[in-house]
Amino acid sequence: MTGQQYLLKAYKMQDFEISEFEHRLDRAQRLMHQEDLPVMLLTTEPEIRYFTGFRTQFWQSPTRPWYLIIPQTGMPTAIIPEIGFDLMQKCWIDDIRCWPAPRPSDDGIKLLESILLNYTKVGLPMGHETHLQMPLDNFNLLNKNLRINWHDTTSIIRQLRMVKSEAEISLIKSSCDIASRSFDKIPEIASVGQPLSELFRSFKIDLLNEGADDIPYLVGGVGEPSYSDVISPPTGRRLSLGETVMLDTGAVYKGYYCDFNRNFAIGEPPSSVKKAYETLWKTTETALDYIRPGVSTSNLFQLMSNTLQTSSSDVGRFGHGLGMQLTEWPSIANWDQTELVKNMVITLEPSIHVDGGGVLVTEENIVVRDGRPELLSKRAFRDIPIIGLP
Repeated sequence: MTGQQYLLKAYKMQDFEISEFEHRLDRAQRLMHQEDLPVMLLTTEPEIRYFTGFRTQFWQSPTRPWYLIIPQTGMPTAIIPEIGFDLMQKCWIDDIRCWPAPRPSDDGIKLLESILLNYTKVGLPMGHETHLQMPLDNFNLLNKNLRINWHDTTSIIRQLRMVKSEAEISLIKSSCDIASRSFDKIPEIASVGQPLSELFRSFKIDLLNEGADDIPYLVGGVGEPSYSDVISPPTGRRLSLGETVMLDTGAVYKGYYCDFNRNFAIGEPPSSVKKAYETLWKTTETALDYIRPGVSTSNLFQLMSNTLQTSSSDVGRFGHGLGMQLTEWPSIANWDQTELVKNMVITLEPSIHVDGGGVLVTEENIVVRDGRPELLSKRAFRDIPIIGLP
């Protein structure tokens, strides 16, 4: 690439400098060399975007497959539907091969075979929290024609994406700032008698006005004394005194998520809600004091579980990784032995049963640092905020 071409590409890139992608590719190829892996095939939106910067909502359409080939040395090759050619040209990838998709008789398979026929060992993410995004009959045809020995690259992708660059952290922080500003306005936009669906709609509009590019995830709950369901879409149920309402958002800014919630008491909360909220706040604070590089996620889970004592709800984990996807590796769970590393971005998400019915969940977004972790979300109030009072 000439100096002029490099500058043109850098000007066209939307989210990162080219050096960001060069560093990602270099890290991937070093790991591939360690595993004696000559080439890796990627088929999903997050992985393709991670290595190319190709960001589009056209992935919402399941009609067309997309492929990226990462060699152990040299530059990646994108094999994509021709509708994506113009946008991919604006990324840093030069080797772009297209076909007039959709074409069910050959949706890029011959182009894919023309490169992979030179290899007998090919990497592909195959583990937990991965999937193959191509028609299964096409994958079977690839196996039949090429007799490939597939090598699981889940660990490579995890090692790369779990540890964020400062540029990635900056985008996640921007997303968290947007959500924090909108959460601060809940007392202004929520009112007794308001349908929950209207509150959700107003909150979503405010997130967009504050700068979010999209809000693909917005859930919550309401109940007396607290809610029992934390993942449902809103209904027309009207907010009433004595209830607790929670909103949980995964707003997106330049392709990176935040993921945290906030709880609000509608009117003066009962002592059971106050006590549960206080326990959650203490649990999060204890975790913030404990988290350092080298701490395992299983030990962090046990610490949070001990702080919650016997009232922790059976949700399986108390947090997870965060970045290009709403949930990423690792999990803060008893079964996950991942050691925290500087620049990992994770959520802290303890939950607790409330005496009298329902649960409370609270969530913060943090980045692991050498000392105390850095809060990316604005810290939840020490006491549960009250709305709906005159």
